[in-house]
Amino acid sequence: MNGAEPTIDLKRNRDRMVRDQIEARGVSDPEVLRAMRKVPRHLFVEEALIPQAYEDHPLPLGHGQTISQPYVVAWMTELLEVKPGLRVLEIGTGSGYQAAVLAEMGAYVFTVERVRPLQAAARKRLEGLRYLKVCFKLDDGTLGWPDAAPFDRILVTAGGPKVPEPLIEQLADPGRMVIPVGETRRSQRLHVVRKENGRVVARRLGEVTFVDLVGAHGW
Repeated sequence: MNGAEPTIDLKRNRDRMVRDQIEARGVSDPEVLRAMRKVPRHLFVEEALIPQAYEDHPLPLGHGQTISQPYVVAWMTELLEVKPGLRVLEIGTGSGYQAAVLAEMGAYVFTVERVRPLQAAARKRLEGLRYLKVCFKLDDGTLGWPDAAPFDRILVTAGGPKVPEPLIEQLADPGRMVIPVGETRRSQRLHVVRKENGRVVARRLGEVTFVDLVGAHGW
């Protein structure tokens, strides 16, 4: 995989995605917008779904998982307040698209996935695109990555009934986590969790729908 654009239309579609789906809904961080324009989303979906890669909805990856809709990726990334050089733990590698966006912004990404075929495919994509600041782990994501902690930022791309305690413990002080949390599996609210001076404060935002966060501290 060399990351070359198959046609000019895909680049145009990506620019339109950023303008009409992301900027139009209020995402304004210039580095988030730049990364969303740069990362070739169509290389992170199955070939048959490439014509839909830049549309305003999630797409299936197989194994019961999805690649989130572009706006949600951008919104969560903006809420995370990523800066170059920060260490970011991602729970749920999926296709690798979110990890690519974070790496494009200069973060060192530690990404955990529990489904082996998804992890293998994501690693191949990201290495092929030369995103070399990404480390991979096959494990229960609700346990985090204790050997690599602490993390400046944590991003969880699946919804669970609570914020997993291991992730709170592995969050640096100061640090920030973005995670969907809900009492049912059908919908969640996005939470921004901040740790500062030993205090942990969570702020609830809008409703979202993610696949299940499965594991010892999830469903």
